[in-house]
Amino acid sequence: MTGIRLTLACLAVSLLGTCQYYPDTLTQIRELGELRVATRNSPLAYYLGAQGPEGPEYDLATRYAARLGVRVLFITCDSNAAVLAEVRSRRAHIGAAALPITSEGRRWVSYAVPYESPPLHVVYAKNTPRPDNPHALTERRVGVTTNSAHAQALQQATGLSPLPAPWQFDKADALDLLDRVSYAELDVTVADANEFATARRYHPDLQIAFNLPSQEDLAWALPRDDQTLAESVNRFFNESRGELLTLLQRYFLDDDSYGEYTGTRNFLLHVGDRLPQYRPYFEKAGAELGTDWRVLAALGYQESQWDAHAVSPTGVKGLMMLQADTASALGVSNRSDAAQSIFGGARYFNSVREMIPKHVQEPDRTWLALAAYNVGFGHLEDARILAQGQGKNPDSWQDVRAALPLLAQERYYTTTKRGYARGWEAVRFVDNIRTYLDLLDWLIPDPAAVQAGTKNTPSPAKSAG
Repeated sequence: MTGIRLTLACLAVSLLGTCQYYPDTLTQIRELGELRVATRNSPLAYYLGAQGPEGPEYDLATRYAARLGVRVLFITCDSNAAVLAEVRSRRAHIGAAALPITSEGRRWVSYAVPYESPPLHVVYAKNTPRPDNPHALTERRVGVTTNSAHAQALQQATGLSPLPAPWQFDKADALDLLDRVSYAELDVTVADANEFATARRYHPDLQIAFNLPSQEDLAWALPRDDQTLAESVNRFFNESRGELLTLLQRYFLDDDSYGEYTGTRNFLLHVGDRLPQYRPYFEKAGAELGTDWRVLAALGYQESQWDAHAVSPTGVKGLMMLQADTASALGVSNRSDAAQSIFGGARYFNSVREMIPKHVQEPDRTWLALAAYNVGFGHLEDARILAQGQGKNPDSWQDVRAALPLLAQERYYTTTKRGYARGWEAVRFVDNIRTYLDLLDWLIPDPAAVQAGTKNTPSPAKSAG
């Protein structure tokens, strides 16, 4: 009977066109075997790390795709409005870009259940007058994105409707406006807790003046009138609350267990009680690759404090903290095996160092290679291009060191080939390794340098490259 009814229905509409079955979006995703995700190149969503794509929305969407048993394709857009347009046109199945739920957005898309609701901060720069309340903003240079959730919250708090035209910026997002506050181009802006935590890593002068009464709900954008997909996405978030909270904290809480300099005292203790069991591996790897073993040892200490069983919140592990895919490509079958990890990390470092132009001299060659090991060679090249564009020397570590943090600022990373990168982290990474290397050079000098009476010569200048 059902088949007869379907046939009759098709005949009934034959004058209007061919009778076709249009599956819902979730069925389309499964039949296609691919989840198409509109996102943004941003520290809040998706970006290329040293060993592949990273970002909170990358992790969330990848996990949801795995739940559906399909691959994931990311479509990067240059604004939140463009993300919504991709979903509205159904070129993308979902929009995942740390999107705030707004009344404007609801005109074009549906929203899934919010996965986070960070508070909204009014932000100013240290050593400038601190506004005490919303009404104190009327005499300040304020900036918010036009028609954004931040603008709506500020409008409610100040009672200004509409907000003054000079306060509204059409083509600037929260991270760009935070940059402008730090550069004294604005006095105040509004940012959610995630945006503030991200920007403050490279703008430590930013301060919270006060919180606005409302908070911001972040959610995925979905096609309108597609209940099946909405139910699936909402179930994913509701059943994964604890896991998702841990994931988000990993990106926005500054818990860098292995990224910080741990101090001379701890290092000296570990030279005595940890290094001896790994030193033969470092020495052999250094000899095979023509690298001072102490450079590899300092790199290993920065990565894990010479802990063969170290595991980071992002899933990299082992003494040299390798990602699973990178380890596999390097022939490392067990990342917790110290020897495999050291030789794999040494090979990876050597491959990156070989990419540095041959004319670059030591020790700059080693420092640049270490930065590329951390942030990725492509991002290092972006920083070198930025340095050159500013009239500086792209072969000088000090000049590139000054350019690397710019990769985290929208006004710069939108002009580069590979986009956003945690450039300030690479600077800290290399600085820490240089400190450890200086201590090793003092504690365990190169015998050839001692014999020649040049013990204080930087070891990379002698043997790396």
